[in-house]
Amino acid sequence: MARIVVVGGSLGGLFAANVLHRDGHDVTVLEKARGSMDGRGAGIVSHDALEAALGRAGLRTDASLGVAVPGRVMLRSDGAIDTLLDMPQVLTSWSRLYHLLLAAFPAERYVQGAMVTQFVDGPDGVEVQADCGGVPRRWEGDLLAASDGIRSTVRQRCFPDAQPRYAGYVAWRGVCEESVLSQHTLETLFPRFGFCMTDSEQIIGYPVAGPRNDLTPGRRAYNFVWYRPVPMGEALARLMTDADGVHHPQGVPPNRVSWRHIAHARQDAARLLAPQFAEVIEKTAQPFFQPIYDLQSERLCAGRVALMGDAAFVARPHIGMGVTKAAEDAVALAGALREYGATLEALRAYERLRRPAGQLAVARARWLGGYMEQAASSGEPAAPVASAAQRAHQTLHETAIDLGRYGHLSAFKTTNA
Repeated sequence: MARIVVVGGSLGGLFAANVLHRDGHDVTVLEKARGSMDGRGAGIVSHDALEAALGRAGLRTDASLGVAVPGRVMLRSDGAIDTLLDMPQVLTSWSRLYHLLLAAFPAERYVQGAMVTQFVDGPDGVEVQADCGGVPRRWEGDLLAASDGIRSTVRQRCFPDAQPRYAGYVAWRGVCEESVLSQHTLETLFPRFGFCMTDSEQIIGYPVAGPRNDLTPGRRAYNFVWYRPVPMGEALARLMTDADGVHHPQGVPPNRVSWRHIAHARQDAARLLAPQFAEVIEKTAQPFFQPIYDLQSERLCAGRVALMGDAAFVARPHIGMGVTKAAEDAVALAGALREYGATLEALRAYERLRRPAGQLAVARARWLGGYMEQAASSGEPAAPVASAAQRAHQTLHETAIDLGRYGHLSAFKTTNA
């Protein structure tokens, strides 16, 4: 049995903690936030690999995981159905997974309000020091698993050259209650994983559980992600400034996004997107946005420290693999420890397995979002594909192929309306 300190108590850290704990290791999670973390994420696309990792964490993957959809729908800008794709899938949510994973892990080993200040990596173990509300505390372990996100303090210390890279566009996000949507939108969009594309933008959406993880029809919600080019510089700085003139370089908190930016986005949605998606955005109580970054670490291990989840690689969301990748990292680390024990060889084996997977995810997501990045840098719609409709079909089918690697293409077929 190894003593393992996990830095970061979001989904990636909780996956690692649960899988390692079930393997008999002595695991402590250090999370800098205090209180409930509800509302920190929205929808999550499930994959076979994610469901397998939930099983390794001791959790069931039944109908309570999320909302089942029969497939995908591509809408034209006028709202007509362009393409239907049969692809049964379950769409879950950040909140649902967080509560499942948190409840499965011993509460006394999940330490909130622990801001890691430094760590010492020695030949026989690691010592982690944290500021817990002004009170210094320390933990000792055989290994440190860093799952503290894209701005990871652990990665900054181990590999300062690995830095997030802005993709050239942002994602407007939100969750709209099912009960406020029109019957037309409920019939043509809500039941499926939806797509709509313009010459330089893309929106996706899908049904998820409603407030308090309610899966009852009529009480669910619709999660959307709308990608919009925003060039680095003045345009991005303006968007990252709230209504009071405060600039937030690391991201504007959802409740501080300027009402002017929200109003402008809603106007653009009505002008550019299928009416069904425009309605979803109009009726979402608090839309917010996130700048899209990717991150690639050339190394995942330094001594007895291993990077996991978003601390190691961040792929743009187009492949829907963020949480699944973190879950696979957790399973891979646990497997390496089973084979080699809490040794440096175990971490090297983990790195050999997960670095190529992270590199592939980043490269694939960059390809899928490349036309929006090009539009942001040039100010003009991308040209490689003859029309938005052709690009839409290509992206829909390419995304389906990606998901097919996880077993979702058994009933692949398309119907052109």
